Amino acid sequence: MKKQYWTEYESKVADDHYYYERSCIRQSFFTGSEEVFINIVRDLLGKDIADDMNLHTCSGIGYYSGVVPLDTTMTVVARLFALMTEAGYKNFVPSCITSFGLVNEVVDMWHHFPEKLEQIRGYLKEANGKEFDVPENIAHPCDIIYKYRKELKEKMKYSLTNVHTGKPLKVVEHIGCHYAKIFPRQVKGGAEFPQVLVGMIQEWGGEVVDYPERRHCCGFGFSQYMVLANRGYSAANSKKKLESMQPFKPDFILANCPGCTMFMDRWQYTIAETEGITYGENGMGIPVLTYEELAAILLGYNPWDVGLQTHQVQVEPLLDKMGIKYDPKDKYVGKSGAFLGEPEKPTHLKVKAYE
Repeated sequence: MKKQYWTEYESKVADDHYYYERSCIRQSFFTGSEEVFINIVRDLLGKDIADDMNLHTCSGIGYYSGVVPLDTTMTVVARLFALMTEAGYKNFVPSCITSFGLVNEVVDMWHHFPEKLEQIRGYLKEANGKEFDVPENIAHPCDIIYKYRKELKEKMKYSLTNVHTGKPLKVVEHIGCHYAKIFPRQVKGGAEFPQVLVGMIQEWGGEVVDYPERRHCCGFGFSQYMVLANRGYSAANSKKKLESMQPFKPDFILANCPGCTMFMDRWQYTIAETEGITYGENGMGIPVLTYEELAAILLGYNPWDVGLQTHQVQVEPLLDKMGIKYDPKDKYVGKSGAFLGEPEKPTHLKVKAYE
């Protein structure tokens, strides 16, 4: 029997009692993702998850862009761990892929250089008097959804099936680099065969699309987008992926990194405006979802409560394929019930008119 080397790579995910670290960019770009994740874990799965109002940035983007010094970033991470310790938790769950990669890197450095850990303990104590324990378990939220994907399937009202043809939806899965490529042995399937999104897609009825640039970076790249003159490199990476997947006619893209989701969504608009090129069916682009958003709409959450109206590429064609009910009149209505206004239509990327 042929050996499957990816099975040697395994992630260990705690069963319960999670300390959730919110993401600066996830809650800015895709405003409903974190709320529905907490709701799914707490209310549907019955797990204990802490949502601490005192949380702050991990400084990961600044660190990886060469702006924030290592010792500063380590001390910031130490304060996050101190908040976790004070709350009585041992299982750290960072929402952002950058944070996930960063905290694992910091803990790994402390393991190899214990004198650095003691130095950081001193810095934190001097700064604010706090002390901390290193987490016993660090898992990304997508690991938790993957762990309980079967239990969630039993509660789902919809599946990844085209209701008009009865065939599985074709899904491109994109894994954030800082999730699988820094410490691949901590990820189920490693860097080449990560299973976390594949498992969700297949369990929930979809078909995974394999294409040449499947493991190529989305182009996030930190300094590639922080420096205005470098943003063409970022867009070029996303374009390379989109061109590679286009012949396979995917119904949507699923990502576990908020940055990857944002760039593969927003760059489609940029490419359309600058080059007149569109991807997907009928010139409407390929929808890009976070795994929280996908789980939520399959469970029957209102797409607009999930925040799907904040995406550049419209999701209505995908919702129609899945048979998901929604009221188009509620798309741009705020919590107060007031109409917020319809965004200006792009030049080339086609959108459905607001009803």
